[in-house]
Amino acid sequence: MMSFWEKDSFYANTDITIIGGGLMGLWTAIELKKKSPTLSITILESGTTPLGASTRNGGFACFGSLTELLADEATMGTEKMLSVVEMRYKGIQKIRSYFTASEIDLDECGGYEVLKNYKEADEIDEQINYLNQLLAKIIGSKNAFACATDRISTIGLKNIDQLIHNPHEAGIHSGKLVNALIKVAINNGIQVLNGIEVMSWEELSNKVVVLTNQQKTITTNQLIVCTNGFTNSLLPELNIEPARGQIIITAPIDGLKTKGTFHFDEGFYYWRNIGDRILLGGARNSEFENERTTDLSGSDSIRNKLLEFLKNHLVTNQPILVEQYWSGIMGFTPTKTPLVKKVGTNVLAVIACNGMGVALTPIIAEEVANQLLN
Repeated sequence: MMSFWEKDSFYANTDITIIGGGLMGLWTAIELKKKSPTLSITILESGTTPLGASTRNGGFACFGSLTELLADEATMGTEKMLSVVEMRYKGIQKIRSYFTASEIDLDECGGYEVLKNYKEADEIDEQINYLNQLLAKIIGSKNAFACATDRISTIGLKNIDQLIHNPHEAGIHSGKLVNALIKVAINNGIQVLNGIEVMSWEELSNKVVVLTNQQKTITTNQLIVCTNGFTNSLLPELNIEPARGQIIITAPIDGLKTKGTFHFDEGFYYWRNIGDRILLGGARNSEFENERTTDLSGSDSIRNKLLEFLKNHLVTNQPILVEQYWSGIMGFTPTKTPLVKKVGTNVLAVIACNGMGVALTPIIAEEVANQLLN
């Protein structure tokens, strides 16, 4: 049973309770507090640190590679694709305005897309020009993408046909970003409770009563669900598809030339340097069914594919040794667009950034604040 002190402080009635202490939950709380400073807001996070993908991703501040954006356009149409890209781009700019580069280890290294056996290779210049024209109003220039095939050997890659450069993308330290957001939240009077898993909730008399794994209840005026890839356990009717992203990081590589952020195969492979190490993630498109899971343990088959990819495409005169590996859980909607949806009178679901949470969450949070407080 709770003490009087606990019930009157940590578990006191709140204006807004947010389930999920990752990027989406933190940005949402911060935007709500900025718009209405008197709100009482509590974030409930089941892990000691965010459990999904917020601190378990590859550390990319990116808005999409050329082939990924063309694939998105084919799936969702030009207007919707550009709308999502604009949110991603503005989200990255917002992060830059909130934190210094040193606070979050922001590396303004630019990005590259690597192409091998690209079926439309003869049309690549036309595709670059086409997307540059479309993106010009969003980024303020017509240089979103440029051919950089002549740099392949100088940046330590092999068995590659074409290279496309994007000067606007960067690397980021995901752990430091989340930690910086937690500090902003706490400094603004937002309460963050870790180790609290929400089992269910019930709407009663214009309130929401939340039941936790500790058999403790929290009563709130508004509940916001920011559980992304783990949403099906609470809201299965939304049909959010979990997607496991597996990542490896190598031991230091002497004389490493590969610097920057890189994408391959419509973004299904992604890598970057961390000092003299290479971080590489992806390959889930080779085992889609197996990777539709919330199991964080990962698999040898994907890790072996990632290591083989490095051996095939990274120039090094020494063995490539994997020093560490991990997994993160993303959430995807059928349309690959974010979801902000009322699922109750006073319950809002804000989920599914479709693998682009770093860039999208700062802007989606503004939409949520406007929707709830205007």
